[in-house]
Amino acid sequence: MAILGSIVKSAIGLKHTLAADQKDPRKLQAEQLQALLSKASSTSFGLYYQFGELLRAADPVGAFQASVPIFEYGDMNRRWWKQQQEAPDITWPGKPEYFALSSGTTGRESKRIPVTREMLESIRSVGLSQAESLARYDLPPGLFEKDILMLSSSARLQRHPNGHLEGEISGISANNIPGWFSGFYKPGLDIARIEDWDERVAAIARQAPGWDVGAIAGIPSWVQMMLKTIVEYHGLDNIHQLWPSLSIYVSGGIAFEPYRQSLEKLLGRPLIYMDTYLASEGFFAYNARPGTLAMKLALEHGIFYEFIPFDERGFSPQGDLLPDPEVLAINDVKEGQDYALLVSTPAGTWRYMIGDTIKFTNLDEMEIVITGRTRYFLNVVGSQLSEEKMNAAIKQLSKYLDTDINEFAVAAMKDDNGDFYHQWVIGADGEADETAALEYLDATLRDLNKNYGVARRKALREVKLRTLPSGVFYRWLESNKKKGGQMKVPKVMSEEKMRGFLGFAGLKV
Repeated sequence: MAILGSIVKSAIGLKHTLAADQKDPRKLQAEQLQALLSKASSTSFGLYYQFGELLRAADPVGAFQASVPIFEYGDMNRRWWKQQQEAPDITWPGKPEYFALSSGTTGRESKRIPVTREMLESIRSVGLSQAESLARYDLPPGLFEKDILMLSSSARLQRHPNGHLEGEISGISANNIPGWFSGFYKPGLDIARIEDWDERVAAIARQAPGWDVGAIAGIPSWVQMMLKTIVEYHGLDNIHQLWPSLSIYVSGGIAFEPYRQSLEKLLGRPLIYMDTYLASEGFFAYNARPGTLAMKLALEHGIFYEFIPFDERGFSPQGDLLPDPEVLAINDVKEGQDYALLVSTPAGTWRYMIGDTIKFTNLDEMEIVITGRTRYFLNVVGSQLSEEKMNAAIKQLSKYLDTDINEFAVAAMKDDNGDFYHQWVIGADGEADETAALEYLDATLRDLNKNYGVARRKALREVKLRTLPSGVFYRWLESNKKKGGQMKVPKVMSEEKMRGFLGFAGLKV
């Protein structure tokens, strides 16, 4: 009998039971904000925006929203975070020991996001809440004694001239794994610190037979490639021949569904799938119950959230933030509405628009799904295509073609007459008739989005589609030094980036 596993499972069940009776979300969030304001009241930012006065207001949330502007990265970095790299007590007490580098899917230079000890504690707290949610699943006690393979970006952090360490958030987290967890954590820091992606995966494949993995966590595209490498290296039919206890896959970073079909070809039996919302700015949501990939918003882990309707109340038709957008607190949100997310965190991130759009799918459970990016929104001629709609259409196209489509990209481009058209490139690992694929994708998008249908009858007169092996997308990332770990293929590209990608792939524009 798995005695340790039984104890751990019982403890998780008890903790989950005790935590089940939660407070009102509005009150919880007000408490998070007041704690943040109190902690940062003596910082330069706190003094400038008079956090002490905000705390004494009859409505601290309303006073905070009225006094502190909304920040995007450019302003926040230029006015505050650059100074935070050199001096203490700028937006949060002390100097951050780490700065997280964004994955840079937009093609710009990586952003540097401060990561404080309190932020790392918040991340660990949300991770523990997800672990506690396993009490809702019918799992054998022995599973709680198995290894957990976390496929992160390189855990080899770089020392900045200003003294802090920097790397991607998953690599920073790997360097701060609690001591009690280190015995379960695979591949271990020695392998995780290998910088070259292919060398790191090769090392994982060599060591894999010595591990008893029960759960895997990581971005679907790279997890799939890792598992395929292990299966081929050891001449297996599926990964369960090596790791029979493997039961859970924790996804994150990008939508999981486009990868489900091809991932399951590497398995010997079904897994429990769980999703997470871990960004450079914090760990915001986690899958908390069976039967859904929607994620529970982490309302009591030190983060304060605000929501801007992703429509005419908050944004221009081109996706630009309005000068005076409508901003909602947690008690005012509605199910099914897309919102741009603002966060204030214990890393000195204040009313910061991280660029993601989300929607609530279940307000009773406070569950959300990520619907896309404010900039990954194709609307140059009124088509109003969100990443969520694109993912849904690609999933249907994959079934129609009976082939795996793991990656895709689309751009609004101009022809010689100056008229816009959509250029699609899909990563189809199998035979695919481009004409049939285009016709089906176009018809599916018309069904999924009435605005797209209107645009196709008017300004968007043409749509083009090319197919490529998925590996071309990953080689393109590698050519831009963006291979592995947390790196993601941008679903919506600028015209310039699409032209560059097509040129890399040897395709004529």
